[in-house]
Amino acid sequence: MASERKSDFQRGFHALASRVHLRRTLTRALSGAAFGLVFGAAGALAMWALRFGHERPFALGLGVLGAAIGGYVGTRRRWSDQDVALYLDARLGSHETVTTALHAETDGASEPALSHVVERAANVLEKADRAQVKPRVWSRIHALVPLGAAAIVGISLAPLPKAPPVVAAPPGIERVKIEHLKGLEQIEALEHLRGQTPEQDARLKALAEQAKKLRADLAKGLEKREALSEIAKLRDGIAAERLKLGDQQNRPGLDAALRSFNKNPSLRDAQKALGNGDLTAFDDEMQKLANRAETSDREAAKEALEEAAKAARDKGAKGLGEALESERRLFDKREAHAEVLREFAKGLKNKLSPEAQQDLKDFGSSGDPKAEQRLSEALEKALEGLTPEERKRLQERMQKQLEDADGDATPLSKKQLAEMAKKLSSEDGVEELKKQLKEMAQPDPSDDSKREQGLGEADRGGSAAERGLGAVPIPMDGEGSPGSGANPGGKGDNSDGSGGPGSHHDTGTGDHAGSTPEVAGKELRAKADPRILPGAPMHGATLGRAPARAGETANELGAGSLGSAQQTEVGAVDHSDIPEEYREQVGRYFEP
Repeated sequence: MASERKSDFQRGFHALASRVHLRRTLTRALSGAAFGLVFGAAGALAMWALRFGHERPFALGLGVLGAAIGGYVGTRRRWSDQDVALYLDARLGSHETVTTALHAETDGASEPALSHVVERAANVLEKADRAQVKPRVWSRIHALVPLGAAAIVGISLAPLPKAPPVVAAPPGIERVKIEHLKGLEQIEALEHLRGQTPEQDARLKALAEQAKKLRADLAKGLEKREALSEIAKLRDGIAAERLKLGDQQNRPGLDAALRSFNKNPSLRDAQKALGNGDLTAFDDEMQKLANRAETSDREAAKEALEEAAKAARDKGAKGLGEALESERRLFDKREAHAEVLREFAKGLKNKLSPEAQQDLKDFGSSGDPKAEQRLSEALEKALEGLTPEERKRLQERMQKQLEDADGDATPLSKKQLAEMAKKLSSEDGVEELKKQLKEMAQPDPSDDSKREQGLGEADRGGSAAERGLGAVPIPMDGEGSPGSGANPGGKGDNSDGSGGPGSHHDTGTGDHAGSTPEVAGKELRAKADPRILPGAPMHGATLGRAPARAGETANELGAGSLGSAQQTEVGAVDHSDIPEEYREQVGRYFEP
């Protein structure tokens, strides 16, 4: 009977203990779910603020995770049997009967008194009200479970907030990586140009080195705005090296030099090219004058060059004076080459074709270098077909020409003719003579012309490099002006030589007959008051444009409206429509 009551006690105690453990574990799981859902609601709200739409419902998973953690903690930290027995005694008011009976069973005591305690504890547990001994599962904190879940659902269904306005990144901060930027090779070619002075030679080589360094940096990767800034500095340096004949310093000298070309009408084209500041076109015109057969034109050109060089120097235009003196020295060499070609062509006149004879005539009248090249080619062909007897007769004829030559022939041309006549006596000499004729007909531009051409090509290369980086190049000083090379076809010409606006070469096929009738209407006259109020100041604000040199800053005190400009007004370029990547460069023109 005692053992039977002992078994009843064990079954009853374990049944109630399991119930207590289960409810306490459930309480901890609910608490974990509450905390998890609270954090989930906060996470869903953060995702809503960050405009994450599809990820918000996954915040409910934090509630499940919290419940799992709470349940695990509940199983790991559940009450021992002694704690459960004390809890049951407290709830049933059995004065630690269950605790004593559990202790007796644990110790294995067999006293009659302890058996009576076990029997009494079994009766207590048998008659115990299940609702009275179950621990409370729900608490106030568990109210956060439905609230957290509802918050997550509501936030998940709520429309996303409007996207914030996209703040445009500063232009040019993106990095560009270009192995070969087109246009830089034209700047790198500056190292082969010959400057007027050793200092200019060093500056040109420094510009070429900067271009090479920029190419290497772009191959590794460089910020776009930094690359554009470097190209702008290169173009500024190129512009500073170009000979500016129309600036404040050189303008008086240029005007004085131009007056020296008014004496002869044949010098008008050269005067116009020099007035435009285009040394390349001026050099071409002087070469044509040196090639002409008319002695008066050549003498007028040499005299004009000497006077112009002196006048330019007297007016302070040192660079222009040196360029004109160099042109004068080169004129003698060109004149001698032209004389040699003409005299040699006269000796071979019977061997020349009608086309070659026409080229000889055109060469003497216009001095066209193209006619000179065609004449040189015709002379080479004529030399190839000469027999030894004909070469001998040609040599004798040239000797006679040298003896009969008047004072018009230059000493240099006489010397060259004598050397060429000697070469006619052998086959090897004839071959050398053909090479010499070919070299004479080659264009021989002046050093200043070569330098200006190279600097112009370098500036156009810088412009092409800026376009290669996606920027719109700013025209530099002289770019697009007459003779600058930007419009080789001349006024109204397209790059391919076809007619354009103002070219007077209409290439259209439509009917241009007809006229525009006069519009009937009353006469409209502009009315203006020409009177000037006595004592009233003249209006000082004018609108217009004036040339400026790239990279310059203001160095003179202004007057009138511009003279009163404040720092904030000068800085208005920062708020203008000028592209931001160019503002730093453009702003340098207006710094006080």
